[in-house]
Amino acid sequence: MIEIGSHHQRLPMASPAKPTVYVVDDDAAVLGSLRFLLETDGFAVRTFRNGTALLNASGAPGADCYVIDYKMPDINGIELAGRLRQSDGETPVILITGYPDENISTRAAAAGVKDVVLKPLLDENLVKRIRRAIQDHPRA
Repeated sequence: MIEIGSHHQRLPMASPAKPTVYVVDDDAAVLGSLRFLLETDGFAVRTFRNGTALLNASGAPGADCYVIDYKMPDINGIELAGRLRQSDGETPVILITGYPDENISTRAAAAGVKDVVLKPLLDENLVKRIRRAIQDHPRA
């Protein structure tokens, strides 16, 4: 409680900000289902239909975690992760893919990707990995 003159005024308690997850996928159905899943689990979510849209976004609050699809027409998820590392080196990136290959984890790690999650297993497994990634790399 803060005293202002002879009146007492209660200031609202600041609620902790929701962690913000940026999701990039060229499949509108995947974007919609991930938005629903993550918002239901308490995240603020911003979606992008491709890597170029994310790279061109301005005026947005920073992400606490990126969830990026591997196979997209404009720029693949590993290349996008590499570009993000140049401008936002500390924010964790989780790559999602329906096209795993034997080298994807190695290439993803080299680009600074925290984790690789296989589609269609984008449920609580993904949520747990996002929470762990944010906990391991809190934003300043």
